[in-house]
Amino acid sequence: MSAKHPVVAITGSSGAGTTSVMRTFEQIFRREQVNAAFVEGDSFHRHDRMGMKDEMTRAFAEGDHTFSHFGPDANLFEELEGLFRQYGESGGGRVRRYLHDEQEAAPYSQDPGTFTPWAELPGATDLLFYEGLHGAVVTEKVDVAQHADLLIGVVPVINLEWTQKLHRDKDKRGYSTEAVTETILRRMHDYVNYMCPQFSRTHVNFQRVPVVDTSNPFIARTIPTPDESMLVIRFKDPRGIDFPYLLSMLHDSFMSRPNTIVCPGGKMDLAMQLIFTPMLWRLLDRQGKTR
Repeated sequence: MSAKHPVVAITGSSGAGTTSVMRTFEQIFRREQVNAAFVEGDSFHRHDRMGMKDEMTRAFAEGDHTFSHFGPDANLFEELEGLFRQYGESGGGRVRRYLHDEQEAAPYSQDPGTFTPWAELPGATDLLFYEGLHGAVVTEKVDVAQHADLLIGVVPVINLEWTQKLHRDKDKRGYSTEAVTETILRRMHDYVNYMCPQFSRTHVNFQRVPVVDTSNPFIARTIPTPDESMLVIRFKDPRGIDFPYLLSMLHDSFMSRPNTIVCPGGKMDLAMQLIFTPMLWRLLDRQGKTR
């Protein structure tokens, strides 16, 4: 794509590490003086927290055991595609925020788990930065992926993803192992049909692979650390990627395929800085916005 106003999208399921990736990009934007408009995928959920609980109860009563945040019925895919398209054409668009907790909700005098009203994006931004579940989603009705200039997938191998979700939901949200397991099973249909296909459309994928035993994630006592992991970085189009430079900068890295680098998990931030800074330069160069 060659949109006038670039759209960068980070796609990954909850617990995959997309928040850490967002922090890395914030550092890049500060260093390179890029004024980005940030959009969270949660703001394009169809229902607020209480509404989602009601919809899940209704779906379950009707025999639907697959209703989840991963699928189209729980999200505003048309509005998300509209935002990507409009921003690419004009640098504008309408967004809202999902208020996750008391701290986020306080400035708006709203309850946690609710949405702010829709509002126009601030003017004169250099690019749109999306972080969420569906930056590369395609269905029979929408094609969000076609409107993004840089698509990045962030996903751990499935057992690691489940381990991370179990620990997060139990420790931070007080859920039982049984409740989290039920959520994982309920999401599986939408995970297979709407999450996995996105990672074939992304330009770069980061997949964290543990090098410790995660055979049974439902009894894992700890989450494997970055140093107990390797990072598999796959480029959809390896042309223009300076692999010798990346290998020299990422100590103990190697190439497993002509388009794939493997490096220690603790080097994810450095790898992203090295890979995406020149990509952002090229995106902004098209419109004379580099500094």
